[in-house]
Amino acid sequence: MEGENLPKELLKKYELPQLPYKLDALEPYISKDIMDLHYNAHHKGYVNSSNTFVDRFNKVIKGDLPAGDYDMQGLMRGLVFNINGHKLHSLYWNNMGEPGNKGGGTPGGELADMINKQYGSFDKFKGLFNEAANSLPGTGWTVLYYETENSNLQIMTFENHFQNHIAELPVLMIMDEFEHAYYLQYKNKRADYVNAWWNIVNWEEVDKKLRKVKE
Repeated sequence: MEGENLPKELLKKYELPQLPYKLDALEPYISKDIMDLHYNAHHKGYVNSSNTFVDRFNKVIKGDLPAGDYDMQGLMRGLVFNINGHKLHSLYWNNMGEPGNKGGGTPGGELADMINKQYGSFDKFKGLFNEAANSLPGTGWTVLYYETENSNLQIMTFENHFQNHIAELPVLMIMDEFEHAYYLQYKNKRADYVNAWWNIVNWEEVDKKLRKVKE
């Protein structure tokens, strides 16, 4: 890149965020062993891989990797998969809480009003969310979005870290359905994990996100 202006600041790297609770805080619904593996191996792995791809893309920006020495499409997919893996897990940790404290129960306030108005009742909403979660083929996520355009609470699933994400929609609540989120404890009974997960939903956090995106 001789004769060209080199960037003053390259793409920054990512850091593994600290959990908002201890590894055993979600027991008995999610075991300490699952949390340890999920957070310290899988989430950390996404952060490390994100930084590997960031390093590689920075080399492209600087011209250290000339065209033909890298696969741009592969680089983009690597960035998306791993950065999404990092960000989705960060959302997942924060919308859960210790059962009987910040986790479990039912939503209140404006969130409860919107659920009742749009879905009829919390039980109907929960049943439809579970149905969506259990219909997901393979691995991925079940998500509650807030649709800013028409004020909908939108349930959505997407496979892996790529598909069915609606652009611009902020995530209010998210459930991880990769096998590493439940298999050590629930084996192949994903529906049991889905049912148990409601005992650790941090409704205060979900409601806070709703109020923030509606400001």
